[in-house]
Amino acid sequence: MSNGPVVFVLGSSAGGVGRHVVQLCAGLRAAGVDVRVAAPAETLRRFGFDAATTAVEIGANLDPVRDLRAVAALRAALHAAPGALVHAHGVRAGLVAALAVGRRTPFVVTLHNAVLGAGPRARLGLGVLRVVCRRADVVLGVSQDLVQIARALGARTAERALVPAPELPAGEATRGRAVLGEGPVALAVARLAPQKGLPTLLDVAGRLTLGRIVVVGDGPLHDELAARVRDERLPVTLIGRRDDVADLLAAADVALSTSLWEGQPVFVQEALRAGVPVVATDVGGTREVTGDAAVLVPVGDPRAFADALDALLGDRGAREDRGRRSAARAARLPDAAAALAQVRGVHDRLRS
Repeated sequence: MSNGPVVFVLGSSAGGVGRHVVQLCAGLRAAGVDVRVAAPAETLRRFGFDAATTAVEIGANLDPVRDLRAVAALRAALHAAPGALVHAHGVRAGLVAALAVGRRTPFVVTLHNAVLGAGPRARLGLGVLRVVCRRADVVLGVSQDLVQIARALGARTAERALVPAPELPAGEATRGRAVLGEGPVALAVARLAPQKGLPTLLDVAGRLTLGRIVVVGDGPLHDELAARVRDERLPVTLIGRRDDVADLLAAADVALSTSLWEGQPVFVQEALRAGVPVVATDVGGTREVTGDAAVLVPVGDPRAFADALDALLGDRGAREDRGRRSAARAARLPDAAAALAQVRGVHDRLRS
């Protein structure tokens, strides 16, 4: 099979998926691989994919007219890339790619998110996922539960993906404190979207006996969350999207995540590397990332979460111990080189 280009396909992305693909593109190009990217125009712009790209409008939800146009655009791009291997990221991108690639085209899909909820929408999501898993030659899942789901839905080969967080620069605690303010502070960095469990975060804040929570990020739930913070006078500050997360982590007393599901959460990895204690919901692949370094609590249990957070915010010694565990765990996490080696190995197997 010829060693043509690698074509990454992704949908709309504002965070971890886009950064992961940027990381892989850089590593593959440095190794002399012809890499191309097909994604929505806004995603291409946001992540600086400025060469060898094709605008393919893949949205967050099913839209037959738009999706058929995306399939046609991707087919045209693949026609101009003989011998290509296609590597899609996400279920929506995977569906468009599954409909666009020929049977002789090597096809890999990385699953970055679970299908959440119940009812017709969830059943439709699982149906789409089944099509993608059965069509792909290899499915990579960012957590072991996704790997198991892919196998149950008919994937021929399913493996756990490695998705390390990009390295942050060294943080400066003085600059971070100027933003966070004094006193015990817990930091959350998350897109303000349903998956992140932010109503639970506000429930937690309402039960705290000391300290405050600062939330970094933007997204569709901003106004709803801000209204609750104001109306209930919660000890929470929403400070929007920031580019100084390293400084904020250097100053934070605890990092927290109340997500309903995560694969290999970027912010949790960043907190571990910064040696910050972590309290997080025990969902998806979070435990696979943290090991025994973090305090993990059941999803949707704000009382248990608040108790765990209070215990750390009120005990400097406990924070120092958890901070040491975080740093030790971070030293054992896979890095960008390991993720690149895994992807190259999968691609090479399919082309051998």
